[in-house]
Amino acid sequence: MASNFKLKGTLALLFFGALALLILSTMMVVTVAPGHTAVGDFFGKVDEKPLYEGFHVVNPLKSWTHYDCRQKTHMEVANVPSQDQLSTEVDISVQYRLEDSMTPSLLQDTGTAAQAIEVHLIPKLRSILREQGKSIPRAEDFFKEEVQIELQRRLTASLKEYTEPRGLKISEVLIRDVRLPPFIVKAIESKKEREQEAEKQRAELDRFRTEQEQKVAQAEAERKAAEEEAQRQRILADARAYEIQKINSAISSNPAYVQLQALEALKKIAEDPAAKLYFIDGDANMPVPLMHMGGSGR
Repeated sequence: MASNFKLKGTLALLFFGALALLILSTMMVVTVAPGHTAVGDFFGKVDEKPLYEGFHVVNPLKSWTHYDCRQKTHMEVANVPSQDQLSTEVDISVQYRLEDSMTPSLLQDTGTAAQAIEVHLIPKLRSILREQGKSIPRAEDFFKEEVQIELQRRLTASLKEYTEPRGLKISEVLIRDVRLPPFIVKAIESKKEREQEAEKQRAELDRFRTEQEQKVAQAEAERKAAEEEAQRQRILADARAYEIQKINSAISSNPAYVQLQALEALKKIAEDPAAKLYFIDGDANMPVPLMHMGGSGR
């Protein structure tokens, strides 16, 4: 009976010893994930150097704080006042990472990675945004590309100067979106509508001007055509006048020409059997005929 009790006690002692050894061995091992560091502290005293990714055998009495040192993005929405005393809502993204070699001082001075963002990054970002907004004359200027580029540059430079000595490495600050006060948005939309209407009116005016120019060109072409026709008619009239002048000259210099023309006329009249001819002063050198076309003979 006593031997059985002694055996059970020995087995229990071995079990608890093995369990303690297992727990102790577990506490002596730290595994650090890729892109992370682990910072140990021994009863409040922080190690000067962190542990980097991999498997480590450590003091089992130390406690460990792990830090993710990979690239991350912090999103921020802030109201930025401009010189016209209007606030514009700006969406900002900050690309950053923790400086792995500085995680021990980060643990000692600030705390965890989330606490570092809350203490150092966010307040400074908001402060710089308000400060830089004072250099922008009007709220709508936030939509200008050159203004956004300059604002991003200043934010990046100022944040780097402030956060990098504290273990936060800033890669870039980007403006993702800008939202103006509603009444300014409405005013801009009204302005665009007026500009579109003015552009439409200018297009209509240009079309009307083009039509008028075409009509003027057509009228000019018709005027030139009329002038050319009038010139042609004048030439024809001059030709007829010249012809008449020549005939008159021929008649005045040759009386026989008139007699010949009279005989030709009588010949044609005589060809009509219904025609009756009367002569005035038939004894004259050039009797003048009268023609009576048919009738009762009176």
